[in-house]
Order: sequence, then structure tokens, then C-alpha cells
Amino acid sequence: MSALELREVVKRYPSADGTSVEAVRRVSLTVAPAECVALYGPSGSGKTTLLMMAAGLLAPDEGAVLFGGTEIAALSAREAALYRRRAVGFVFQAFHLVPGATALENASIKLLGDGWTLEEASAAARPWLERVGLGDRADQPSDHLSMGERQRVAIARALTGAPRLLLADEPTGNLDTARGRQILRLLRDLSHEREIPALLVTHDPQAGALVDRIHTLRDGLLSDGLDIDLGTVAWP
Repeated sequence: MSALELREVVKRYPSADGTSVEAVRRVSLTVAPAECVALYGPSGSGKTTLLMMAAGLLAPDEGAVLFGGTEIAALSAREAALYRRRAVGFVFQAFHLVPGATALENASIKLLGDGWTLEEASAAARPWLERVGLGDRADQPSDHLSMGERQRVAIARALTGAPRLLLADEPTGNLDTARGRQILRLLRDLSHEREIPALLVTHDPQAGALVDRIHTLRDGLLSDGLDIDLGTVAWP
């Protein structure tokens, strides 16, 4: 089984005055197989940047991101694409659904890109739509779905194809309390059942009681546990 490891990772972005800002500052974090970890923090604290590096969508400026002992930044372009498509189930905060495509087509899209037939991909994706409560909406175009339904399609897409790593950016951001709890439990249970690491960026107060471990990221620095009052943070 493979663990996700971040070793002293640093990510900088250019600032308006020509200098740079460290969005992530020497963060070290290991998420073990069958472990579900929640990452809290205010807007701009570096949480999404951290997830993007774990997914191989951004390379760290210093340090290393490893999955199963392999350094992601050292992969070739083809190997990195395969890692993202086959190993990683990523729930994007912005959904990134294809307009006009149905919920089922959107949930199937990773498999279609990997050479599966439409019939095969649809058969694999449909049970995940059912697991997130959208079995009866599978044939609806994504444009006709509510924001919460679109979010659940994005979650189903991430889970389709048996990923070996789960990364989720605000997976319950557009869901009501009951549905959010259902999704958090689903992600946690899949992590445990399939013995895969899961890292969730969230502001959902429920997550702390449902995951195995929590951390806070503030100004790019990681701390153990929850060191902020969720009731006083202005979330995006």
C-alpha cells in the first residue's frame, strides 16, 4: 500500500513588487494508507496549493512530494499524466464539469480519456453516482443540475476508476449538513476499506469528528490539530 509524503515542501508565487511570497513554507506531512486527514485553514493559507502539489499539478520549489516512494516531480510528462489519471481521485472546488455533458458522462470522463469504451466507463461510473445520491439524475446535463448536485458529480468522477489516493478541495462546500456528513463518511470509509490515503481540505466543522486526524495550515505553516475557531473565520 502507498503513502502520500510531503517532505519540507515550499511553493512560492511572484508578488506585484517583483519579489515572491511563500504560499507553502517547509511543510512535512505523511498520510498513511487507510488514513483520512482533514486540513483546515483560512482562505489564502496555502491549502489548495498543497493539494495541487500532491496531485502533481504543481511542482514544489523546494522539498519533495512522494507517492508510494516515487517523487512526483521526477516523473516524465507522460508518467505524471498517468499518475493524475489513474492513481489520483481529485475533487476540485470549481467542479470542472463539461457543459452540456450528462452527469454520467462527466463522471465517466477520466476513464474515457484512458481508453475505456463509453459502455465500460458508464458501467463503472454509474454506481458512484448512486453512492452520492444521483442515480436518478445520471442522464441530466450538468447545466441542469444544482450546485450541490454538480459537486456530487465531481465527487463521483473522482471515485470512479479505483484511485489509490483521494484528494478533495472543499468536498462539502455546496452541500447541506446531512449531505455533507454523508459525503465525508463516504470518503473516510473508502479510505479505510481500500487502504488508500485521503487528504481533505475543508472548513466543514463535521470533518473533525469523522476523519482520523486534523491539521491546520496558516500562512503556509502546518500545525497539528485545529488551532482556529471555525466560528470566527470568514470563509470564501
